[in-house]
Amino acid sequence: MGTTNLKIPSKNSIDNQETLPSRTCCVIAEFLTGGTLKQYLIKNRGKKLAYKIVVQLVLDLSKGLSYLHSKKIVHHDVKSENMLLDGNQNLKIADFRVARVDAMNPSDMTGEIGTLNYMAPEVFDGKPYNRICDVYSLGICWWEIYWCDMPYK
Repeated sequence: MGTTNLKIPSKNSIDNQETLPSRTCCVIAEFLTGGTLKQYLIKNRGKKLAYKIVVQLVLDLSKGLSYLHSKKIVHHDVKSENMLLDGNQNLKIADFRVARVDAMNPSDMTGEIGTLNYMAPEVFDGKPYNRICDVYSLGICWWEIYWCDMPYK
């Protein structure tokens, strides 16, 4: 569920390819066929999602973000466009381009990084971005999952 199953894939899970050229750097990721959470919510905008689906999506997202925070990783851009679904509607957190390891010096985490409609108010005041800001964005995502729409437009 979520990113709680982050682990390095075994060599057998990569089509039995055992070696890569010595100077090659790559990321091997699961292929997710369900598209983004945002696409799924837009497709269901005219109706509400079943309670069971809402709970599962909220739990997947919450557990995934909790796992990242337990590893001192701040995502910086928690939003439905950065959540991917597999064929069984399991949610996976994606897009770690602006993610950072939580800074020992909070001033290292300033700047308006993220997406406006999901951004915590303190970020606009120039305060450091931290896990609490990710949690604010998580709350916006919860609303969006429940209503299949943004809380404000």
